[in-house]
Amino acid sequence: MGDLPVGYAISTVFAAVFVLLGLRPRPTRGPRVTPSFVLATVSSELHVLMLLLVGAPTVLAAAEGDLDSRFGAAILALAALAVVGIVVSVVRAARTVGVLESALRAELGADVRLRRGTEPREFLRVLLAPLIWRRRDVVRVKDVRYGPASGKANLLDVYRRRARSRPGPVLLHLHGGGFFSGVKSREARLLLERFASRGWVCVSANYRLRPAEFPAQVIDAKRVIAWLRTEGKDHGADPSDVLVVGGSAGGHIAMFCALTGNDARFQPGFEHVDTRIAGAVSLYGYYGPASDGTRPSSPTDYLRRDAPPIMLVHGVQDPMVPMTQARTFATKLRARSRSPVVWAELPGGLHTFDRFASIRSAGVAAGVEAFADRLVSNKADPFSPPAPGSS
Repeated sequence: MGDLPVGYAISTVFAAVFVLLGLRPRPTRGPRVTPSFVLATVSSELHVLMLLLVGAPTVLAAAEGDLDSRFGAAILALAALAVVGIVVSVVRAARTVGVLESALRAELGADVRLRRGTEPREFLRVLLAPLIWRRRDVVRVKDVRYGPASGKANLLDVYRRRARSRPGPVLLHLHGGGFFSGVKSREARLLLERFASRGWVCVSANYRLRPAEFPAQVIDAKRVIAWLRTEGKDHGADPSDVLVVGGSAGGHIAMFCALTGNDARFQPGFEHVDTRIAGAVSLYGYYGPASDGTRPSSPTDYLRRDAPPIMLVHGVQDPMVPMTQARTFATKLRARSRSPVVWAELPGGLHTFDRFASIRSAGVAAGVEAFADRLVSNKADPFSPPAPGSS
């Protein structure tokens, strides 16, 4: 009989709880980052890390002979259950591409194809996450000022391909954070660099946070679009096509950009600038009110028939913004808009699923890429491989 493997037991119980939270997250009851939310997010996305958390202590316990006791065998069984949970999480994440492809085909046509498989650089980023693995073919220009707000509120980063050939369409990313937190360099890095490597000019922008009240955030987003119209060419952009992508609160703002193009109420001092966009994507978006009710501040209040194409992606198990809220918004938007509205429910997806380079975030990037290609099909990347069967 070996000694009681107390250390192994503690680490394995912790890892098992970790995995369970990823499979069955606890509701946060609002935009609050709780400890259980953090653990669930990591568990549901960083599968290699989770396997190490379970596997490394098991190997050490086996080397020490701790698994020879009944107690050790019981903890080993718990470790095996944790591994099964990790496998279930991987399978759910791997379904992302298929789910998105089906959703895109339903709205855009049966010929939509997502790029399956990842290139070596992207595979390494997913495998080594959360370590940073930057693309060497992409240049990031940091902290470019686009508006008059003090501090970091009106700064943006530009991502572009190192070897530029011709002006590229624009992807504008808006971060989440419940309108009171967040930063431009935290989320969607894999998405931004993937698009930049294909010749898009990608911008990720900060915006004013609380105590700045609605519609300050929307005005800032439109200031970025105005900046792109006037200054984007200096960074290799073709500002005639702008796709806005946002997560959580950023998804809320992205919907306002899509639904209030050229609306003077949200363009004080730059009403003459064309702020219409080619399309918008909301990832795990929030669609409720953003103010105290003194003025309409939900995207639902601004639905219109001439809205551009919109893509909505939400995790089935989102503990912060219930999927039912997002589904209701998608239903109302579809009933009103004449343009395609792509709605996708991601199995096992939580909130901020693009925080890390992961199987799911790579699949979402492929889905957004397929959606974007339909919006700017006449400006396809000349460095992209030809479609199967093409000459």
